[in-house]
Amino acid sequence: MSLKQESDKSELQNLYQKNRLFDNEKVDGNDSRKLINRVPFFVSLLAVLIIFIDLGFVHNNALRIIFNIYYNVVLLIGILSISKPYIKNRKINLSKAYFIDIVLLSALLLVLLYNVWIIITNSLQSTHSFITLFLVVSFFIREFFNLRMEINYRRLGPAQIFVISFFTIIFLGSFLLMLPKATIGNISYVDALFTSTSAVCVTGLNVVDVEFTYTILGQVIIMFLIQIGGLGIMTITTYFSYFFKGGSSYKNQLLVKDITNDERLDNVFSSLKSILTITFIIEGLGFLLIFLSLNNVNLSLGEKAFFSIFHAVSGFCNAGYSTLSGNLYDIRIRFDYPVHLIISGLIIFGGLGFPIIHNIWEYVTTNIRDIIKRVFKHEKYTYSTLVINVNSQIVIITTLILLIVGTVGFYVFEKDGVLTEYSSEFGKWTAAFFGSVTTRTAGFNSTDTGALTIPTSLLFIVLMWIGASPASTGGGIKTSTFAVAFLNFIALIRGKKRIEFAGREISQQTVSRAFAQMTLAILFIMIITFVMITFEKDKEPLDLLFETVSAYGTVGLSRNITPLLSNPGKIVIIITMFVGRVSLYTLLTSMMRQVKFTKYRYPTEEILIN
Repeated sequence: MSLKQESDKSELQNLYQKNRLFDNEKVDGNDSRKLINRVPFFVSLLAVLIIFIDLGFVHNNALRIIFNIYYNVVLLIGILSISKPYIKNRKINLSKAYFIDIVLLSALLLVLLYNVWIIITNSLQSTHSFITLFLVVSFFIREFFNLRMEINYRRLGPAQIFVISFFTIIFLGSFLLMLPKATIGNISYVDALFTSTSAVCVTGLNVVDVEFTYTILGQVIIMFLIQIGGLGIMTITTYFSYFFKGGSSYKNQLLVKDITNDERLDNVFSSLKSILTITFIIEGLGFLLIFLSLNNVNLSLGEKAFFSIFHAVSGFCNAGYSTLSGNLYDIRIRFDYPVHLIISGLIIFGGLGFPIIHNIWEYVTTNIRDIIKRVFKHEKYTYSTLVINVNSQIVIITTLILLIVGTVGFYVFEKDGVLTEYSSEFGKWTAAFFGSVTTRTAGFNSTDTGALTIPTSLLFIVLMWIGASPASTGGGIKTSTFAVAFLNFIALIRGKKRIEFAGREISQQTVSRAFAQMTLAILFIMIITFVMITFEKDKEPLDLLFETVSAYGTVGLSRNITPLLSNPGKIVIIITMFVGRVSLYTLLTSMMRQVKFTKYRYPTEEILIN
């Protein structure tokens, strides 16, 4: 090698090292900038953890003063963090999250000034206010949704993310329910884990008495766990992340498309918005109606308000939780039929599923707009292509049939049984209707479930196994699965090779998934029932089967044996509730590697069936 070549090589190496050093400095600079930008998030996260300690544990005044000072520091950081982009860009856009930022910024500034004045005048002896804690949590939520968290989509698909999100919330909820101020006395971790799983999986089975075991703080935690479990943590976080960031990546849109079961990619965030809007409108209306109907219950105004919001959330999310010791069979509300009917309506709407409610809402509003245009604006009639789709028709028809069959069956089998305590025929039919509705994965009980006759118990087992509808807050194998299986059964008897409904042909993939769901559910229930009979030898097999189906269908009804279960039995039911909520099909999908190459076919062979 010549001297010139060696010199050129040395220069190239030096240039490479300089460029490499420059790139590292650039990367380090970007990383440092990202770390600095995330300081408000970590500060607010620590504040939220301190709030849990502050509200959940008993501590002295010195520690409370430190907490109060830190809360105000977080308010100051929040003011600086939110105002920084607007000062930098020197413009304000009153759209999307910008309006919320302005409101939050104003609230943070006003509360901080007020807190500083209180601290100065009271020599640091002031206690925190609810509005301060609320603003700290609001700032944390804003910073959380502003994070740009990357997900490895090659390793984590929609099924894995769905399962992991529920798993995480359940364990977080179990630790929150162990806070000393969340309970009256002490409870075991198994009981806290059972309650958290039951709430997140919107089941409603209880091993402890909610009214006499959990404080208001504990009941509020349960309510939030129910709300998160009913909507799904991925639904909440994905939409608000999109809302605050003002956009989303193509990968995120594909993920949300699988979560919402939307057919169009450009509709995914619109669907998420509809889900959240529908939820809060129905729950808000339910809260108002329940509050106005509580005339015969001896509760203060604040207790009535909390009772109403708790049962509105629990009813729409099909959770079956109640703040009363005896659930809705409690003597204080046992014969309050308006409340029972309102909660029944919430259960039905929650069990229909968001796509069906959205489809019905669009159909109704579109036709109303057409009528207004023709009557008041004298416009010509324009034919709307928007109709109740086949999926909605199947779900609505199946739901109505199951409600009627359940109501009539309950009344016939129990008119001389548990319904005898109702003096009027209206009361008996209301209780029968409520019993039919609540088996659709709700879990409320207005009668003594342990006293049901065997025919009624078997009817309940079938209804709980079927459950609610897809993309709803309920569980079970789903109404559409049962309907497709029934339609396939009719088609086979009539000698047809395809399933047709309402002028449409049901795809073979839908039929295959329906039978897979049913088969997996039956096998899993059989195995869990066998395990429960092994662990709980002192319990009746029918009671254990009822408990297992109720847990798998995320129903929450029990023949009064849940509090009597041993710890191994509780753990088995915990697993059953989790599997029932995420569905065994989804769980297996998340665990198995998907086949990528299917563009080949073997010769077809007929297998003898009968």
